[in-house]
Formats: sequence, structure tokens, C-alpha cells
Amino acid sequence: MNESMSVFALIMQASFVVQLVMLMLLAASVLSWVVIVQRSRLLAATSQQVHDFEERFWSGADLNDLYRECQQQETTSAIENVFMAGLKEFGKMRQQKTTDPDAIVAGVQRAMRITITREAEALDTHLPFLATVGSTSPYIGLFGTVWGIMHAFQGLAMEKQATIATVAPGISEALIATAMGLLAAIPAVIFYNRFASRVDHTVSAMGTFADEFASLLYRQAHKIHQAEEHKGH
Repeated sequence: MNESMSVFALIMQASFVVQLVMLMLLAASVLSWVVIVQRSRLLAATSQQVHDFEERFWSGADLNDLYRECQQQETTSAIENVFMAGLKEFGKMRQQKTTDPDAIVAGVQRAMRITITREAEALDTHLPFLATVGSTSPYIGLFGTVWGIMHAFQGLAMEKQATIATVAPGISEALIATAMGLLAAIPAVIFYNRFASRVDHTVSAMGTFADEFASLLYRQAHKIHQAEEHKGH
């Protein structure tokens, strides 16, 4: 391939509209990779934090000690926020002299469900951007290609003799836009699907923990309720 037909030369020779399309696709691709790297780290860390906290929780540690440990940390993980929300609500219900175990656990589950929803929203941040890049980039690239081909044929109409040599550069520079659109879209789609699956798995794990924790608190509330009834008699 000679220098006049190099990719860089074709991009530089492209019309302003095609160059603008290529610039948009390049920016979308770079931003996608920034999101991909950032989300990969966050989701991997969150998944590990869920695993580590569940090990600590089910090791038999005192719930109040575990709560104080979480409070003393500068930053808390998603699963720790769920645990703290549940135990905090349990304490509030007890302070309000609520003795019905069903009412207590309903409040605890509601508090943890709200926290899980907030944490899920935080994990989902920027994923819609990947979905948008994945779905629109091929069409943006195709628009650049169509515009470039139109521009090439307009230039071709001014030529007295049309040959492959006169058509090829214009068609090539137009097709680069489609290639760039696909290069931006393919990683965005792959990682969006991967991240969406990991978010669902993490949220499901937090939901399972919340259910198990609520069951544990229900048993504890039931024991307290029975003890207080005994005292009353």
C-alpha cells in the first residue's frame, strides 16, 4: 500500500463531515474504554467485597461489633451498607418499643431493599453509555460512509474519465468511517452485556444476603418477643 493510500492519509483527505464523524467515533471509543476499565475494577472489587463480608458475617462475629467495624471505616462496601441499613432499622424498631417480629422484619427488609436499589443504581452508572455507543456507533459510521461515497461520486462526476484509481481513494476513506463505527461498537456491546450480567449477579447476592439476614433478625425478634411475654405473665 503506497503512502497516498495509507489510512492516515485517507482520513486527512476525507471531507469535513466524514472527519467529524470519525472524530465523534474516536471520542466515543476512548470514553468507552475509560468506562470499561473503571467498571471492570469496580465490579471486581464489589464482588470480592461481598464474598469477604459474607465470610466475616457467617464466621459467628457479634453483629454489634461488626456494625461498629463498618462505621469506623472511611468507605463502606455495598454489602456493608445493606447490613448496616438492616441492623440500624432493627435498632430503631426496638427503640420504638415495637415487639411484633413481623412488623420489625418488614421494616428491616424495606430498609435493606432501598439500600440494595441505591447500590444497584451506583453499579449501573455509565452502563447506559456503553449501550448507547454499542447501538449507535455503527449507524454513525454508516452515515459517514454514505456521505463520503456521495462526496466521492460528486468529485467523480467532474472527471472526464472514471477509473478505479480515481474512485478507490474516495470509497476507501468513506469505508474507514464504518470500520471505526464497528471498532467503537463491538467492545461496548461485549462489555455492556458482561457488566450487566455481573451487576445482576452482585445484586442477586446482596438480595440473598438480605433475606438470610432478615431471617436471622426475625428469629432474634421472636425470642425477644417471647421473653417479654414471659415477663408480662
